[in-house]
Amino acid sequence: MLRTNADRLVKLSVQGQITPPSRNGAYRVDREGVPFVLPGTGGISYNVKVGHPAFGWAGDHVEPGVSTAASIDERGSGKNQAYNTLACVGNEAVVVSGEAKGARGVVTGMHGGIEHVLIDFADEVLDKLIIEDKILIRSYGQGLQLLDYPGVTVRNLDPDLLGKLGIKEKGGKLWVPVAAKVPARLMGSGLGSPSTASGDYDITTADQEEIKSLGLDQLKFGDLVALEDSDNRFGRSYRRGALTVGIIVHSDCLLAGHGPGVTTLLTSVDGSLDVTVDPQANLGRILGIGIYRK
Repeated sequence: MLRTNADRLVKLSVQGQITPPSRNGAYRVDREGVPFVLPGTGGISYNVKVGHPAFGWAGDHVEPGVSTAASIDERGSGKNQAYNTLACVGNEAVVVSGEAKGARGVVTGMHGGIEHVLIDFADEVLDKLIIEDKILIRSYGQGLQLLDYPGVTVRNLDPDLLGKLGIKEKGGKLWVPVAAKVPARLMGSGLGSPSTASGDYDITTADQEEIKSLGLDQLKFGDLVALEDSDNRFGRSYRRGALTVGIIVHSDCLLAGHGPGVTTLLTSVDGSLDVTVDPQANLGRILGIGIYRK
């Protein structure tokens, strides 16, 4: 078992509400210069869930499950930043208003720019939820440290989920199962962000032949992925030999420089983090959520 400082972490309530879809104009323009009108961020996605393909939807930046924010109209506010930063993948979420009050779900990722925290609920809960229902998250995980691996930085990860990822210790390294490896040259929107404790950044998919040749067109919501030569300790940077493990949180996109979003979980620059490829490495399978709910 990995030794951590989990017993010293603060478990704190943060509260959001289900956000409506929003738009800044009738059309957006894709990477080929073609205008499009498609569903995107926000709202309650009834048929897009963790475990489904991240590609192939008639949408752009589609978020699986339920999209939430602390403040709908002030996305850059301190309240929203705290909500997006303190919530961690794997945290428990509880509906605290409306017909679905008392229902429980799981945080599956954070989406930057729109500042959404994404939550998975069972179908019977989705049918009762409405826009602006309030959801409380028991935020727990920021500040998590691996006591025997100081070179591995942990971000956005519930300590209970850490123990379920199937991480192995071998040769002085941590080996994490991931569904795929992503070359640093494919990372786009969000690159250069000063922090990785909130939001995500995108795998660019303009070169569809390259994406298919690497098998990345098979990625699913909730897949764990390795970002090669990517330093996510104190921002999102290229660094040769660095490695980041993250999770796919939103769908492919049509905009230039965009694609499936990745929220950071683990990162290292000293070689103490490595990965094994396992197509089954998916949050839905691990926690029995999304399409894997029974």
